[in-house]
Amino acid sequence: MSLLITDECINCDVCEPECPNGAITQGEEIYLINSDLCTECVGHYETSQCVDVCPVDCIILDASHPETKEELQKKYHGLIQQTA
Repeated sequence: MSLLITDECINCDVCEPECPNGAITQGEEIYLINSDLCTECVGHYETSQCVDVCPVDCIILDASHPETKEELQKKYHGLIQQTA
């Protein structure tokens, strides 16, 4: 699944630079995660880096974008091919 930042976000700015896919951007009120770019850090790290650094635990799985680990791995490979 892609991840989602809830409205508990305090705009602390720590998640955005941690995302290896550039999926996190500043929205009007809170940070947002682009589900097309989010791989839950599969392919890069063992854990989701944004979740690890979030001080208020406002990053959750986005149930509207269900994906298996295999699908996330495939998305990761597609993203790195686009940047190569």
